[in-house]
Amino acid sequence: MKQFATSPLFERVERARRRKPKIKDTHITLAHGSGGKAMHELIEGLFLEYLRNPLLEKLEDQAVFEIASNHARPRLAFTTDSYVVDPIFFPGGDIGSLAVHGTVNDLAMSGARPLYLSAGFIIEEGFPIADLKRILSSMREAALEAGVEVVTGDTKVVQRGSADKLFINTAGIGVIEHAGHISASRAEAGDKVILSGAIGDHGTTIMIARGELELETEIESDTAPLNSLVREMLDEADSIAGVRAIHCLRDPTRGGVATTLNEIALASEVCIQIYEDSIPVRREVRGACEILGLDPLYVANEGKLIAIVADEIAQPMVMRMKENVNGRDTCIIGEVKIEPPGIVAMQTGFGGARIVDMLVGEQLPRIC
Repeated sequence: MKQFATSPLFERVERARRRKPKIKDTHITLAHGSGGKAMHELIEGLFLEYLRNPLLEKLEDQAVFEIASNHARPRLAFTTDSYVVDPIFFPGGDIGSLAVHGTVNDLAMSGARPLYLSAGFIIEEGFPIADLKRILSSMREAALEAGVEVVTGDTKVVQRGSADKLFINTAGIGVIEHAGHISASRAEAGDKVILSGAIGDHGTTIMIARGELELETEIESDTAPLNSLVREMLDEADSIAGVRAIHCLRDPTRGGVATTLNEIALASEVCIQIYEDSIPVRREVRGACEILGLDPLYVANEGKLIAIVADEIAQPMVMRMKENVNGRDTCIIGEVKIEPPGIVAMQTGFGGARIVDMLVGEQLPRIC
């Protein structure tokens, strides 16, 4: 990648990345919820401007903080999310299991052990009780699988037409029981980039379930709790070089792998180089994306994680992750370079290279 560090294109992109985001739009659009550039501009240029504080400024998927007590200073992780997926039932899951998994995973990406969740329901008048029972059953099963409990909640019913069936908001809290510090700002030159499996399954499943593609496939959403996988990763790192050898963990949901890697590159001020031929994509996902003119790198996932770890633990970490049901297809897809900072670049299958930017505009609305 050295030849690109001084190229005019990379220099222009790098300068643009360092500018403070500003909101130029006068109205909210679907692109502001896509997980890409528009959403980042909204968060950094508006929400952060009004609600700024040291914890929020880190822009992680969860806040990590200490609670002072007479005997100890436990570290906790806290997160919140909202789920508006359409349709609410899809192959491999539904809005209920998705809400539990997504909240558990955001906690796990800090290395926390998820403990308790809240659940708030906004229900449209006329919603079938049978469907609500089905969703609650799914949430109960997902919580049991992840080892968490839903301990508080809220219910609101709005007039017909004021919502689309059902929206769920969750919050979660977990405890960090190790000395590591896992953050998007900790990637270092020489680190390896690990991906826990094939990408784009969830977003593609949602597209097909909506009837946007006249395809018959067996593909299902990859929605799953990743806390057991992360726990095994922490154990493996600790046995080799210490938990601190795991630098970054992220689940690439909205905006996909491409946007998540860009967030890490910007936060750590490094260049992340990935290899096109190393990124696993199922044939059905690739075919659907080709039909719609989409890049699988930007398609949502709900049961995959990206780990950036020290080179010395990368290979044994991959082998350990492959032993977990949610990490069987784990592989190394890239490495971290010093420059150009804030850039994700991909070495293509043809031997060339291209910049992989954040998602621009609206690609897959309401995938979570």
